[in-house]
Amino acid sequence: MHCPVCKSKETRVLDSRMTEDGMVVRRRRECATCEYRFSTHEEIELLDIVVIKNNGAREAYDRSKLEAGILRSLVKRPYTQESFHNLIHSIERDIQKQKQREITSKMLGEIVMKWLMRFDTVAYIRFASIYRAFADVKTFEKEIRSLPKGKRVE
Repeated sequence: MHCPVCKSKETRVLDSRMTEDGMVVRRRRECATCEYRFSTHEEIELLDIVVIKNNGAREAYDRSKLEAGILRSLVKRPYTQESFHNLIHSIERDIQKQKQREITSKMLGEIVMKWLMRFDTVAYIRFASIYRAFADVKTFEKEIRSLPKGKRVE
């Protein structure tokens, strides 16, 4: 790990802590040259997972695409960076639980919607309206009525 200040390769770990979900290790480091202290985060990466699109095309799983799609549904919604990060980890953990090297975009969308419903109902409805391509207002209303009572958007 290079020091962000002096770019030295000589750094040492002072402290390591795992997050509650066990998916990220936070390390407190110190540069041996300039003694600057900084934190790094190590996390599990989903490697070698292929997403099968609706048209049959295959592409490598890309976390940034997942994040971008979810962020679009969260525009002007209250959330913290930490809670967003935890949401992404929860989704990726469900992908890993599939124990498959390939996942359909449909299955991926369902996993995202399951977690978004718990995270933010408005974001869930926004995501679902694009993902499920509601044909009319009645379909949209039906989706809202299908939400659990405490999660409904009025």
